[in-house]
Amino acid sequence: MRRLLVALFALGFVASARAQDVPLVADLSNHLVAITTGFTGTDVLLFGATNGPGDIVVVVRGPTKQEIVRRKGRFGPIWANADNVTFRDVPTYYRVASSRPLSEFAPETLLASRQIGIDSIRIGGAEETVPAAEMADFRKALVRLKTDDDLYDQGVGDITLMSNRLFRTALHFPANVPTGTYMVEVYLFRDGQITSGEIVPLTISKIGIGADIFDFAHGRFAFLYGLLTIILAGGAGWVAGAVFRRV
Repeated sequence: MRRLLVALFALGFVASARAQDVPLVADLSNHLVAITTGFTGTDVLLFGATNGPGDIVVVVRGPTKQEIVRRKGRFGPIWANADNVTFRDVPTYYRVASSRPLSEFAPETLLASRQIGIDSIRIGGAEETVPAAEMADFRKALVRLKTDDDLYDQGVGDITLMSNRLFRTALHFPANVPTGTYMVEVYLFRDGQITSGEIVPLTISKIGIGADIFDFAHGRFAFLYGLLTIILAGGAGWVAGAVFRRV
C-alpha cells in the first residue's frame, strides 16, 4: 500500500513540475501529527520531484524555546548542580536529511547562513559573561542531550533518489516530540548553490482526552488541577490506610 502511495505521489509531482516548469516541488503525506494517549511516535513521508539532477536537503525545525543546561560539580562527597547556562531560541526539534554528505556539495558559508546542519544552528546564550570556551562546552552538552532524546539528528543518505527527478524520505517523530508548528524546508542544490527551495508547514498537536487534561493542567485552571491532584492523592492514601487497618 505504501509503495502504491509513493508511486501515485511521485507521478503527481512529476506532472506538476512539468506543468509549472519549476525546479522543485515537495509535499508531505500528512500535515498533522495527532498525539493521542497511546502515541509511540510516527513517520511522515515527504515526496518531491525536480526538473533535473541535483542534491536534495531536508531540514525540519520545531518551535523554539528557552533551555537551561546545568553542569554538576563535586562538593565534598556530594555531586550537585554547580554551573548553568540559559540558551535562547533553541529549536525543540531539529532534523536534517540529505542525499549526500553536506560537505560534498555545499560550502560551509552557505550552510551557516541557512542554518543547515546541527553545527550551524544559531543558539544564543543569555549569559554574556560566560567565557566563549565554556559556552561552547555547554552548547555541545545541549546538542548531546537533544540527540540522546532523539530530538536532534543529522542523517546522511536518508533521502532516496528514485530517479534524476523523484525523491522521498521518512521524517521520524518520536513519542516525546514537542507540540507546535514545524517548518519542513526542502532545498535543491546545484553547483554548490541553492537553486530552489520550498517550505511546508507541519502541525503536531495533542488531541482527545490527553489534550483536555493537558490544557486543564497548564491553562487557567492549573491551580485547581494541582488542588484536585492533592485531594485525590490524599483520598487514595486514606482509603488504602483504612483497608489495611481492617485487614
